[in-house]
Amino acid sequence: MTGDFNMYPAADGVAPDRWASALHLFDNGVGVPHEETTAERWERAQLLFGARDYIGAAKLLVDVVEEVPEQTGPRLLLARAYYHSAQLRRAEDQLRVIVERDPVEHYAHLMLGRTLQRQGRAGEAEPWLRMAGAFAGEFPDSE
Repeated sequence: MTGDFNMYPAADGVAPDRWASALHLFDNGVGVPHEETTAERWERAQLLFGARDYIGAAKLLVDVVEEVPEQTGPRLLLARAYYHSAQLRRAEDQLRVIVERDPVEHYAHLMLGRTLQRQGRAGEAEPWLRMAGAFAGEFPDSE
């Protein structure tokens, strides 16, 4: 029976969140609860985001960002999770923190512009989108 184990692939049956949790199931021994680290929460949030569970990813990322507020990666993924789950004001808040701390983070400029557009604030979005385009090497044709 153990030889047939590989006949059952893990695709489409188990959520990525469960795989990440199972990785450390027996680290502390049987019956001893495992305290999830910030890195493990970050990894699990990335898996949830990849599986398009944006709300689940955001819930984890809030804690990760709180624990490592100086890191751009988790905050940017949190903003993306908020954006994809239509929590646009929260996405905007996170993106504004990123561009304030790292004014050359071009993807944050692009996302902020798109977030403002999605909120119906096209006039406010335009400078952010132009800046993102400039960072990407896209300059308007001068006539």
